[in-house]
Amino acid sequence: MSWWQRLTRVFAAPSDAAGPAAQPHIEPERKPVAMPEQLEIATLGAGCFWCVEAVFDDLKGVHAVESGYMGGHTPNPTYEDICGGDTGHAEVVRVSFDPQVVSYADILRVFFTVHDPTTLNRQGNDVGTQYRSVIFFHSPQQEATAREIKGEIDARGLWGAPAVTEISAATDFHMAEGYHQEYFARNPGQPYCMFVVAPKVVKFRKEFAARLKK
Repeated sequence: MSWWQRLTRVFAAPSDAAGPAAQPHIEPERKPVAMPEQLEIATLGAGCFWCVEAVFDDLKGVHAVESGYMGGHTPNPTYEDICGGDTGHAEVVRVSFDPQVVSYADILRVFFTVHDPTTLNRQGNDVGTQYRSVIFFHSPQQEATAREIKGEIDARGLWGAPAVTEISAATDFHMAEGYHQEYFARNPGQPYCMFVVAPKVVKFRKEFAARLKK
């Protein structure tokens, strides 16, 4: 875990401290969102999942966004496991979207715009394989589209260097703890949210204004 995480994310998790005013924390059971038949899934990692979730929550055609972990070898990983960087998992979001409203290609164009895909295993001060840029595809069609859009982004020179984004087949999705879900919406004044998440959301809303939910 980086110094920035220790400074700004250590206060995100529920406290176990006991005391006269302390209230017991009960983590609500988190169940996957039921997905209507017409929806598709995109699973993406672009650094801290708080940032990515906050962006896709605003995108027209998106039904639900869930934060979790994918791509590792440790069964049932926890956030504490992930922060160690040894499980192989990436922090990801699972985006359920209506392809009649927003295409998978456009989902990926947003993805490549709101994070830096040229920094290996790093987004800003968040460093480690858990923060890698990654697209987990769910079908051969998604894999082909991911490679096409990655090539498109490189050809445009959007970030001034080639994308190092991993493109891999989806594996088991592990839902993140309940307090991670909709974190930015519920904690806009938290320091990490103010200084890291909010600027990404502002950039997205500016560059994709026509695609925002009403």
